[in-house]
Amino acid sequence: MTTLELQQMANEVRKGIVTAVHSAKAGHPGGSLSAADVFTYLYFEEMNIDPKDPKKPDRDRFVLSKGHTAPGYYSALALRGFFPVEDLPSLRHIGSYLQGHPCMQHTPGVDMSSGSLGQGISAAVGMALAAKLDGKNYRVYTLLGDGEIQEGQVWEASMFAGHRKLDNLCVIVDNNGLQIDGNVADVCSPYPIDKKFEAFNFHVINVADGNDMEQLRAAFEEAKTVKGMPTVIIMKTVKGKGVSFMENQASWHGKAPNDEEYAVAMADLQKVGEALCQK
Repeated sequence: MTTLELQQMANEVRKGIVTAVHSAKAGHPGGSLSAADVFTYLYFEEMNIDPKDPKKPDRDRFVLSKGHTAPGYYSALALRGFFPVEDLPSLRHIGSYLQGHPCMQHTPGVDMSSGSLGQGISAAVGMALAAKLDGKNYRVYTLLGDGEIQEGQVWEASMFAGHRKLDNLCVIVDNNGLQIDGNVADVCSPYPIDKKFEAFNFHVINVADGNDMEQLRAAFEEAKTVKGMPTVIIMKTVKGKGVSFMENQASWHGKAPNDEEYAVAMADLQKVGEALCQK
């Protein structure tokens, strides 16, 4: 897809996020919106996947380590054709296959159940090792939150990945600067993130604007050239990106917009979409 097409699709992903969380009256819009661009890039440009055959053996794998941002994940999966977009409003409803956190048993396209912070990267490392042991060449991607990397398990998994030279592993850190309790630097600072991953023998790619498709494209293209070590893409993003009153507000980490807020949010995204159509 062209950069413009990816930008337009990311805006549709954001509409799906806001619609799903509003319908559920619960969920995590802030971190879903900050990661909407990377979800879009992964599923519409980067990964070897087939919505008609979600379990094909040679597919690339993705693990949403920050599993609470499932609304963003589901929106991208739906728009990519894994299940109907019309099902997004069933998020978190009784009987829905779109649970509050991803569930591999029930949701097409989900490679790993996640939600307990820190565990997703461990599963991704295991998948990457399995590919190496089996002589397969699929790649494994995992998305972590910057608050999530306060978990010790993240660094145990990273130590192992670096030691085993898992160059088929691409870790992505959504560095939007905010977690449920406020600024990550104030809660328990993870900085400098890049130096920590370097110490665990990762190739580090810093992305100044993780909501910019061209910068994401350059980062993922670079990651595919790396041999002999895993890669981490650390991307600076805006929490709540695209919705005026949610941007850079920790309070929107885990709550749903009411009807009035939903209308404002969708109007914001509609304006973004119209501006992209003028390009």
